[in-house]
Amino acid sequence: MYRFLLTPRWWGINVFVLVAIPFCIFMGSWQLGRFEDRVDSHREAEQRPDPGQEKAAPLGELLPVDTETSGRQAIASGRYGDQFIVPGRKLDGKPGSYVLTLLRTDGGKTLPVVRGWLPQGGTAPEAPAGSVTVTGALQASESSGTDGAHTAGGLPAGQLGIISAASLVNLVPDDVYDAWVTLTEADGGLAPVPAAAPENSGLDLKAFQNLGYTGEWFVFAGFVLFMWFRLMRREAEAVRDRALGLDPDMS
Repeated sequence: MYRFLLTPRWWGINVFVLVAIPFCIFMGSWQLGRFEDRVDSHREAEQRPDPGQEKAAPLGELLPVDTETSGRQAIASGRYGDQFIVPGRKLDGKPGSYVLTLLRTDGGKTLPVVRGWLPQGGTAPEAPAGSVTVTGALQASESSGTDGAHTAGGLPAGQLGIISAASLVNLVPDDVYDAWVTLTEADGGLAPVPAAAPENSGLDLKAFQNLGYTGEWFVFAGFVLFMWFRLMRREAEAVRDRALGLDPDMS
């Protein structure tokens, strides 16, 4: 009665099932692994001392930015240059902007420095003149997924949507660090911008999305198996009915 499973049509169905189920299980396991990695990173972050409380260190000693150095207090010296407004950034739920000024360091490269937060409608103060030494929390370059990042085009001149070396490459001729700092003590009457936790280090929405995708892939695997079993049973019943002369098409 089950010889139909060896027909070309059913060979195609069987091969699809044999490929689809392991693939779904693999993808579900991979998503589960991503979630578990985020849980481990979150636990490690909780056990580590607050990076903001550690002793400040020269910028070069903390690069490149990773989960260990993100939030550490970095020291850099140089002269302020170009200044940009980063709109759409909230502080304590209030709308406003970051004031980002490029620091041409003594080493030759340029460091983006968030000097502080400006309330909506305010005027950004000029950066201090002359040689300065700044201390601020080190941060990794932002991406399109960063909270508050402005990815749409059409920003006016002097505004920046994402704080990153990539977003500055066409705006300034400088060699920009792939990192930035937010000043511990904002100047010019600005409000200090607190350091953000490093990406993928906490149990955020993305972490629980990985967990949700895990369930979806395992459900897909079960659905494929269910549909194969249902088709097989229906085909077997049709073969049995034909053998008993109950097939309406034969009457």
